[in-house]
Parts: sequence; C-alpha cells; structure tokens
Amino acid sequence: MSRILLSAMLLAATALPVMAESVNVAVAANFTAVAEELAAKFEAESGHEVELSFGATGQLYTQITQAAPYGVFLAADTERPEKAIAEGLAVDGSFFVYAQGRLALYGEGVDADNGKAALKGDFAKIAIADPEAAPYGQAAVETLEALGLWETLEPKLVQGESISQTLQFIESGNAELGFVAASQVLGKDVWIVPAELHQPIEQGAVLLKAGEGNAAAEGLLQFLRSDAAVAVIEGAGYSVP
Repeated sequence: MSRILLSAMLLAATALPVMAESVNVAVAANFTAVAEELAAKFEAESGHEVELSFGATGQLYTQITQAAPYGVFLAADTERPEKAIAEGLAVDGSFFVYAQGRLALYGEGVDADNGKAALKGDFAKIAIADPEAAPYGQAAVETLEALGLWETLEPKLVQGESISQTLQFIESGNAELGFVAASQVLGKDVWIVPAELHQPIEQGAVLLKAGEGNAAAEGLLQFLRSDAAVAVIEGAGYSVP
C-alpha cells in the first residue's frame, strides 16, 4: 500500500464524526418551551437526538424510581435531583442548578401592581399546581400563607397535576386566577410574586445512571451550561446562578 493511500485512509478515519446517540430527558413542566428550544439547538449542533418527557417534578421522580429510561433529569427543585444521587439513581457530582424560576399570579384583572388586591377580590376559583408534586405549587401555598390568605382561599383552590395543567385551568376559564411560572406567561399581564414570600425556586439538573457514558446525555448537560443555552434560559424569564 502506498504511503499516499495510507495517509488518505488515516485522514478519512479521523474525519469521521462521533456516532450520534439519543437520550430521554425528564423535564419539569414549567420548562417545556425552553427545553424544546434548547433541545433543537443541541441536536443541530451535536447530531445527537433528544426525546423530552414533561410532567410535574414529583411524578417524574416517581417514574425514575420505577426504572423509567431517562438519562437526564431537569427538575423544578433541587431536592429530588439530590435525592436521586443519594439513592443511587443518579451520578455523583453531576448535579447543578440550571435555572431559578419566578412565581406569577395570572388571570382576570391581574396586572403588575395589583396582585394582593386581586387575591382579595371576588372570584370563585384559583388554580395552583399540586404542591406535593410541583415546586411551583408549593411556592404558591407558601405565598398564600405568607399573605395570611391560605385559610380564606383554600376552599377555592383547584389543583393541576402540573404547572402546565394549572395554566390550562386559567386560560380555559375553569379558574379566574392562578399561580404559574412567570416563564409561561411572558408578555402577559401578571403579578410577579415577591421572592421573599416563598422559598427560592431553584431548578436542578442531574445525570441519571441510565445516561452515564451516553454522549448525548453528557453532552446535553454540558450544553446547558454554555453561553448560548444560558442566553435562551434567561430570555425565557429565568435567572441562571
């Protein structure tokens, strides 16, 4: 074999792309639109494939404990990703906070200045996400307690299984008001709940054991910390620590 032919073969071999892989990602419902945009960008840049599954963080974690084939977990809290590591379901050292969310009151007659007044108004139903499964729902409960309105408004509550269903309740008219993620209602009239009224909504990412050694899973988590991804996350109404 000639030296020229051998060199050409070696050059061709080194130019071959890394074999594309795929990853299933469990994503907190509040992050739906952002995750879809980020996944598309990551796929275009890397050639890997990303399949997204959305739901309340608690529901997704239950699926993970039952061996659902997720490689990455993008939660709406930090408790469950850290618990996944403690219980041997996720890779130690892979956890980081990828976004910090804000809670918003949305619905009839709400604007940036009258949130407290709206909560004391005349309405039949107010929607929140299930506080046992969705961190934004827990933040809503904490907010009502901090405002001294929990006992008054508890009989009017309707609960969505996730923050996405909570938004549907409001927009369908099944509830006049509701607490949702600010990222879901960008550009709309809402009251952004003061951060001191509830615990911080820090959203944690973790590499699950099913994704260990998977180039798509590990690459996606690396991409989430890139300047390009951070710009998308912040543009959607989140902050990034």
